[in-house]
Amino acid sequence: MQKTVKTLILSDIHLGSKHSKTKEVSRFLKQISCEQLILNGDIIDGWQIQKKGIRWQKKHSRFIKAILRMLEKENTKIIYIRGNHDDFLKNFIPFSFHNLSIVNDYILTSGQKKYYVTHGDVFDSITRNLKWLSKLGDIGYTLLLQFNRIYNQYRRRKGMPYFSISQYIKNKVKGAVSYISDFEEELVRLARVKNCDGVICGHIHHPANQYLKNIHYLNSGDWVESLSALAEDFEGNWSILYYKDLIQD
Repeated sequence: MQKTVKTLILSDIHLGSKHSKTKEVSRFLKQISCEQLILNGDIIDGWQIQKKGIRWQKKHSRFIKAILRMLEKENTKIIYIRGNHDDFLKNFIPFSFHNLSIVNDYILTSGQKKYYVTHGDVFDSITRNLKWLSKLGDIGYTLLLQFNRIYNQYRRRKGMPYFSISQYIKNKVKGAVSYISDFEEELVRLARVKNCDGVICGHIHHPANQYLKNIHYLNSGDWVESLSALAEDFEGNWSILYYKDLIQD
């Protein structure tokens, strides 16, 4: 039975990356019906696709087809917000056709509240001003994910549960924790500047649903490790949906 929500928000799927959980997100979408779908940046990983030897696969096309099916058969309104990994979209912004829009950011009305929706890379001056250095960091993250995959293959053979090294680093290493905290504070400040009650973002692959200085801060996470999304019900309440909770293997 499908779960029905008013708004569903996905970000950081990174189609084109071998670490993208594309099959899982396509399966996830089959279990949910929504009036509005917001794709909040880094859906397509243009940085990875540009690399030699990286090929677009059938599973990536199946995800695009699932989105188009929602657009055509279910009449879902789809808003695609450009991220930093799919910054090639800047050449098409603003774009609008039927129920599909491609934009840099978006103001979402939820109940009596307004939310500023942005991928989040607006905070990251390194991403905006020193793209080569940001890509160097992306290489490091990709290597970390590769090591994480090998490590978890070993854990599976030993009958041990999945363990995310990247998430551990984000939660424990002082520099990563400080970066996330600064990111959240800056996005909250930006929401105030936009005269909004909340902010919805992605970018840092760290799902969240919390209030910071009376501003509702929401982060949809990612489909590389956390496999999470944000959902708004028809009363304006928000929650984090996890693949593992919705899909019973």
